[in-house]
Amino acid sequence: MSDLLPVEDAVARILEHFQPLPVETINLLDSLGHVLAFDILADIDSPPFPNSSMDGYAVIAQDTQGADQQQPARLRVVMDIPAGSMPADAIGAGEAARIMTGAPLPDGANAVIPVEQTDQGWRSGENPPLPDYVNIYRTVDPGDSTRPRGEDFMVGDVVLPALTPIRPQEMGVLAALGYSGVPVICQPRVVILSTGDELVEVDEPLTPGKIRDVNGYTLYGLVKAYGGQAVRLPIVRDNLEDARLRFREALEYQPDIILSSAGVSVGTFDVVRTVLEEMGEINFWRVNLRPGKPVAFGHVGGVPFFGLPGNPVSAMVTFDVFVRPALLKLTSQPDAVQTVNAVLGEDLQSDGRRSYLRVNLRRDGNTLIATTTGTQSSGALTSMVKADGLIIIPEGVQYASAGEIFSVRLLRPV
Repeated sequence: MSDLLPVEDAVARILEHFQPLPVETINLLDSLGHVLAFDILADIDSPPFPNSSMDGYAVIAQDTQGADQQQPARLRVVMDIPAGSMPADAIGAGEAARIMTGAPLPDGANAVIPVEQTDQGWRSGENPPLPDYVNIYRTVDPGDSTRPRGEDFMVGDVVLPALTPIRPQEMGVLAALGYSGVPVICQPRVVILSTGDELVEVDEPLTPGKIRDVNGYTLYGLVKAYGGQAVRLPIVRDNLEDARLRFREALEYQPDIILSSAGVSVGTFDVVRTVLEEMGEINFWRVNLRPGKPVAFGHVGGVPFFGLPGNPVSAMVTFDVFVRPALLKLTSQPDAVQTVNAVLGEDLQSDGRRSYLRVNLRRDGNTLIATTTGTQSSGALTSMVKADGLIIIPEGVQYASAGEIFSVRLLRPV
């Protein structure tokens, strides 16, 4: 297997061809899944004023000392503070203000007593007349049921660091800071091609010798999961004319990556390699791993190209090992692969290539035990559905014994 390229060498050679994409400003509503280009600093305090976290009465905590059901504290109600208003006056000793959740505390008040702990309850949506007095049935301490100014963040804080992936919670923070337009790193554009006369579209009936295009959808989902914009083109048939047509169509999208599955091995009908040699170049196409030895990397019309194997598990594994790091580099994100060490729970055989085998993980005290999901056929896609991770059997190892410790590349949290 000396003619097979080591995995680390292949990844390093791939990444030499990628540089971070430029910055663009997009609408906040479109920012989900993008990566922030710059640090986001607060230009306001949040909240911008001390406010109530409950419906109730703003009070001076000292005025409630010793209050209980038998001997309530009786305070004079001097104002009403609905949410969205700003109290004009302060409260003094022996006074209270009716206040709604989120409304600013009046000067002088340092606590809120929830309405349920007074004799002046009301239901949501009601606006009863302001009472002259309120009886309070519990002692409160300064700060109870209030939110101080700047509790969340203050002016000058780096609220969201550069390169933060934007989730719904980041969208909310950006909204709080008034970012209708968000500076983000451009998302990579990836065109996906599935090749083979045996393939039919997902909504077509199966006839003898045919299978549905699985990789086109799996790879589409993987590209989206790692922050890319995916375009899936029609199936490429096993003839040079159709392959040339589809690759020219792919280039019209001005993609950052062209991604195909099947068509790059040594089969008679593997036309993708021929088109690559006509329209570009192949940098390498045989890597020392299992599953996925016939993986190719090159360029088509100056655009980086990945040719992944046709078997669906092989396509997923090679995407994870080779394409994912490229996508992350394009968006300036670190390639932080989540791995754990696990004890092998069964004997395994390998062929000497670096093997990525699908396993389930279970805990035995502080130890993780890895056992295979069953068949390791590269066509058994449900094994990826079942798997917690991919256990990595190193190059040169042909027999791995139960009890040995290996690294596992996580596919989901354990």
